Amino acid sequence: MTAPAPGRTALVERTPGETSVRLRLDLDGTGAATISTGLGFYDHLLSQLARHGLFDLEVATLGDLEVDAHHTVEDTAIALGEAFARALGDKAGLTRFGDALVPLDETLVRVAVDLSGRPYVVHTEPDGLAPAVGAYETSLTRHVWESFAHTAGLTLHVDVLRGRNAHHVAEAQFKAVARALRTAVTADPRQPGVPSTKGVL
Repeated sequence: MTAPAPGRTALVERTPGETSVRLRLDLDGTGAATISTGLGFYDHLLSQLARHGLFDLEVATLGDLEVDAHHTVEDTAIALGEAFARALGDKAGLTRFGDALVPLDETLVRVAVDLSGRPYVVHTEPDGLAPAVGAYETSLTRHVWESFAHTAGLTLHVDVLRGRNAHHVAEAQFKAVARALRTAVTADPRQPGVPSTKGVL
């Protein structure tokens, strides 16, 4: 039986015109995170992803924050997706699917993920949320998932079932995605090879 090797890691460095990103990921970590993007709330969200996914994550992003937060958030999410794709390898022996239902006070988020190799995102959240938490524009959360899923090659459904506080709504999404990914990337001892009838993901 093929099983994921311990220490599934990846290092991604991206230097498009607007940003410079250096990101290191270990899927078999302990949840340790060292995050610096220049956006305090985004750092907080990425730390939640690491902690609740039990991924070790190091991120150093320098972006054109004098313009706005968009490029910094987008390019970091792209690098994160690339790191996941590299660290997962051929996905042999993995559980493949994961889901989570995560509350945070008044907020409740449901997430389902499939390491399908087919990028697709469904994202819903309540209207009327505050437009920003600090310098982080809350409308960017959807774009994080789109950028991440596209480069990671996964199907991701994120549904905010209820919530009013913009901080809680964003944070609960990152926690729920982390928990779903944690399940999906875990080894399945009964899975002999790639978990697909196609033989490849």
